[in-house]
Amino acid sequence: MFKRLIRSPRNVNIAPNLALFLTASSMPFSAEPIGEMYNKHFGAIRYRPLVRNLTYGFLVLICIYLLNRTIPVRHLGPMHGSEMDKLVIRPPQVWEETAAQVRRAFLHAYHGYERYAAPHDQLLPLSNNHSDIFNGWGVTIFDSLDTMLIMDLKYECSRAVEMVKKIEFSLPDGQYAPYFETTIRYLGGLLSAYALSKNQLFLDRADELAVKLDSVFSTTSGLALFSVNPTNRKTSGPEIGILAEIASLQLEYSYLAKLTGKKEHFQRAGTLLKAFESANLQKTGGMLPTRWNLTSAQPYDAHVSVGAQADSAHEYLLKQYLMTAKTDKVSLKMYLRATTHIITRLLYLSPTRHLLYVTDETMDLRSGKSYPTHTFEHLSCFLPGLLALGAHTLPLDDLELLGINLDDIDYDGTFGTARTDHETLAGFNLKKLHLWAAEGLAQTCYLTYADQPTGLSPDEMIFKMAPPKKTWDTAASQWRASTQGTLWLDAMKKWKRSGSRGVPPGLEDKKPVVHNRESLNGLRSNRDYEMKKAAYLLRPETIESLYILWRVTGDLKWRERGWRIFAAIETHTKTPSGYASLRAVDMLPARLFDDMPRLKYLYLLFINDDPISLEKWVFNTEAHPFPVFEWTAKERELFGIP
Repeated sequence: MFKRLIRSPRNVNIAPNLALFLTASSMPFSAEPIGEMYNKHFGAIRYRPLVRNLTYGFLVLICIYLLNRTIPVRHLGPMHGSEMDKLVIRPPQVWEETAAQVRRAFLHAYHGYERYAAPHDQLLPLSNNHSDIFNGWGVTIFDSLDTMLIMDLKYECSRAVEMVKKIEFSLPDGQYAPYFETTIRYLGGLLSAYALSKNQLFLDRADELAVKLDSVFSTTSGLALFSVNPTNRKTSGPEIGILAEIASLQLEYSYLAKLTGKKEHFQRAGTLLKAFESANLQKTGGMLPTRWNLTSAQPYDAHVSVGAQADSAHEYLLKQYLMTAKTDKVSLKMYLRATTHIITRLLYLSPTRHLLYVTDETMDLRSGKSYPTHTFEHLSCFLPGLLALGAHTLPLDDLELLGINLDDIDYDGTFGTARTDHETLAGFNLKKLHLWAAEGLAQTCYLTYADQPTGLSPDEMIFKMAPPKKTWDTAASQWRASTQGTLWLDAMKKWKRSGSRGVPPGLEDKKPVVHNRESLNGLRSNRDYEMKKAAYLLRPETIESLYILWRVTGDLKWRERGWRIFAAIETHTKTPSGYASLRAVDMLPARLFDDMPRLKYLYLLFINDDPISLEKWVFNTEAHPFPVFEWTAKERELFGIP
């Protein structure tokens, strides 16, 4: 636990000035000269040590009292229970110092990597060893380039540039680079570094890497396989692909096409969007399912999720539209269908604290019915930020302003329930509805941190449901138990019918419920959920959403909650050479295992400036920022953009 510190404005000596003010204000007005007044009132004190000491002591006590009342006390350790609910108003200079602490935390981790692991992929901060799980090309260097540029770390960046020059994008026979991770980390890191620095080296190496990876698209459909050897161009992977792995490339390849003028780069993103536009999505209401046949470019199942295997694909729909200056209408329509399906069918309220959470949905292909799993993943906590970004940037209540109409959402039932679901939501103010969903989900994501004795979140949870209600099935002449849970949209409809009184469901401020594994002693938790995977993996999704909500709403609570998470990270995951993951968030002292943190969103959350404006930049799924741009007339003709 950190000690409390009292912070005063920099380079200001408060106590002497305050003492002088108090002394002067205690004297009656007099026209006598200052020297005579001083001798008359204070000269005798020199010769009375007791009176002098009492006077000075009294003034010091007054100064300390006033400083304590006017300058906030800084909590540098994690808070739990009722402390987590308190909003502390901090002046701008305190937030700048907090950002400086995050900067020092990044330097601590990166210097540890340089000392013990470079040029390998990652540091193992418990053993001071290294791992090469992402091709062995030094992924930490590429992932850190834009962070160093944003934080103005010139020396570290110059050393990284020298390593970027030397690293070869090659692998021996029999080894393969995972395409998804290579794209979002290496290619994304290089493109972002170029955008921030205009160093031609970064663009040249990005183009070189994309060319070496290109054989990964050698499928009938043109969708990417799982992996590729960049040296001999051989590929590897099953015929069934994972949504997130095949559909998280549009930002990188579109921006690379813009920078290089190469049509082949643009076509890689264009082929993907065309495949999705013509896919049969009737069973999923227009939302992209998690598994795809790479030969036919059609869905392999009807399972929909915003968690593992799907998350970044949904994220890229909105961000591709925004990055191309709101011109990619195909991505926009897919984003609107996806978020409509999420809000109408995947958002639920827990029965105790009424927490808003998102889950996945599995379809029984024989009956055609879909069933929620009520599993809630930390990976899903990117969604509040995405919904807030959409509410901030899109006129959701006016399709004409977006350049589309209801028929574009669904004309003839091609996308199942997409049209009727959108018409249902149109009964609300959609901008508010999306933002309410974002705020409710973000609160739940934060509470999964605040609920734990470590102040850090488990990786996966299963939400409990209320006791099942029995309903009479007339066709089967029997009672059936309903255990589907409470849809958030149903609660919202009821709230609206009641006159929209009070706070919308799921948005009320909730208190954490904190207990550790030992205190339960085998008993069931009275929280809204049970932990399925208790580890904390230093994931950035919740921090990303807090950052976006802070920028969109200006509400200080999102910033404060980010601070508390950072304090918990510092307390429980820091090692002498870096930061490590927790094996179980409900156990103290925390048990660690090797991993690497991402601190960029925390830094952007705490600095008072806004160097990466949400209006001018979009982040890829690995937190690498790309600038918003417009296609020129020449580029439109070259790439075949309508």
